[in-house]
Amino acid sequence: MSVIRTDLWLLDLYDNPIKICAMLTEYFKEVSAAELYNYLTLHGMYRQPSKNGITLVKRLQNKNIWKFIQYEEQVLQKIWKGLNVPIFIMPSESNDQNLKQNFNGKSGISFRDKIFLFISEHNEENELKALLTHEYNHVCRLSKYEKDVKDYVLLDSIILEGLAENAVRERSGGKFVSKWVSYYSKERLEGMWKNIVQPNKNIPINNRKHHQILYGVEPYPNMAGYCVGYYLVKKFIEKHGSTCIDLIDQPSKKIVESIF
Repeated sequence: MSVIRTDLWLLDLYDNPIKICAMLTEYFKEVSAAELYNYLTLHGMYRQPSKNGITLVKRLQNKNIWKFIQYEEQVLQKIWKGLNVPIFIMPSESNDQNLKQNFNGKSGISFRDKIFLFISEHNEENELKALLTHEYNHVCRLSKYEKDVKDYVLLDSIILEGLAENAVRERSGGKFVSKWVSYYSKERLEGMWKNIVQPNKNIPINNRKHHQILYGVEPYPNMAGYCVGYYLVKKFIEKHGSTCIDLIDQPSKKIVESIF
């Protein structure tokens, strides 16, 4: 199935994202179009249509984004022996300052059986390659790690993110990893692990504090959970001579215990 031609949907329905989400409900269980729209916009999809929306879609078409992502997904599926999942590409929210600061205007969200990519016209191919690598790694982890997402705790979430961004590092040589990987020194990351993440590692995914630590909502450092997760996975890889694919199905607790 792979990349869905959402460019055609957008040319017809860009000004009515709720209708676009209605077309997506078949990929979800018991979710309304409005609920899905609210959920996807929380993760980076455009909220309010802009005056130049159709022009943006055409520019993305001219850059062959849908074809490029299709090719990259096939490469990842082959090297990681992953699933063939539908991928939906949508414009990102241009007014989201967090998205601009931490992710250069792009974002994504993954499930066991699908991926959403939210992008801007300013994102280059190498950025999109990195974004898809990150999100497709999530698909592999979610499908091979024997734990349901609803049962995830903070430790599972930071390892999930750490694995995905280390996968980007492995593919790109570190040139196209996200900016947040370099926010803090090793010493600061060790302190964040010991003082913030470790004491809260078993907080469930539906707890507000889980989200606050993972993304670094005040009073926590910006992108705290992401940064600590990247640091821990990289530390494991360097210590044991492993790769991300070696860890894809390993319990989060086992990974961390093998570091210290």
